[in-house]
Amino acid sequence: MGLFSRDNDSGDDSDSAKSSFMEERGFIASAIVVGAVLICLVVWFMLGGRSDNPTANPSQTPSTSAPTGQPTEEESTEPPVATPTALPTSTRTTPPPPNSSTGGCHNKNPNQAIPRLAAPPLVTWQFEGAMLIPLQAASGPATTSPNGVRSCFAHSPTGAVLAAMVLLGQLQNQAVGIAALKARVVPGPGRDAAIAASQESAKTPKTANGEVQFAAFKVLDYPPNATRAIVQVVADLNNKAYGAMPVTLRWYKGDWYVELQEDGTLNGSVEPDILSSLSGYVRFSGSS
Repeated sequence: MGLFSRDNDSGDDSDSAKSSFMEERGFIASAIVVGAVLICLVVWFMLGGRSDNPTANPSQTPSTSAPTGQPTEEESTEPPVATPTALPTSTRTTPPPPNSSTGGCHNKNPNQAIPRLAAPPLVTWQFEGAMLIPLQAASGPATTSPNGVRSCFAHSPTGAVLAAMVLLGQLQNQAVGIAALKARVVPGPGRDAAIAASQESAKTPKTANGEVQFAAFKVLDYPPNATRAIVQVVADLNNKAYGAMPVTLRWYKGDWYVELQEDGTLNGSVEPDILSSLSGYVRFSGSS
């Protein structure tokens, strides 16, 4: 079962409460092809369906009395959503060159320490569309193709973190998203499904949505001499909440590539984890 999948053993009340929680915050995106990677990305990168006008979707005041002979409904124990805070998380430095023969996947001796407490140092944040992505001379990306796709990351935990964030950032940029899917995802049914859904979605004009920026990460799995890694990436959803999504990467042809499920999703689910805090995560953001 994916990290974002619902618990099939939970009761109807639990499912209903969770649905209400998600709908209230506008994380349910409509008109998206089920099973495509864009489902995860739209839920994550966009706040579709939410109105900032408090009168557009007035809330109903629930009755405080229960029907005679019926048990009173217990108060929800859903943890409060964390309120994002703008904190500097990495040292800003001179941007690395778009193409380098020494950094990223060319780095012969990358640092193998897993970043668990502090953000990667000497990172520059640059806009990819509307989203800031991290760049580091040592760990990548060290190559930028003529069509703008970034690649060549160090064979290290930090390289995997940067590869996950950079690809997610490029996927939300319609100018380079489909090219990034074709070039930076492991070939297979998942990539084919994601490309097909992305091409279909591109036919619909993109609407304005709330700002979404990276906020933190956690390396969930990175064994010695890893050929596969899992990185949990956290986004600040329009300063309203934090959403976390696991990204699986494979060391393939000398670089980190994202690996999708056969249905074209990142994790077989349409919902990110909504975090109550960033405890246990490494804060890593270009916005302040």
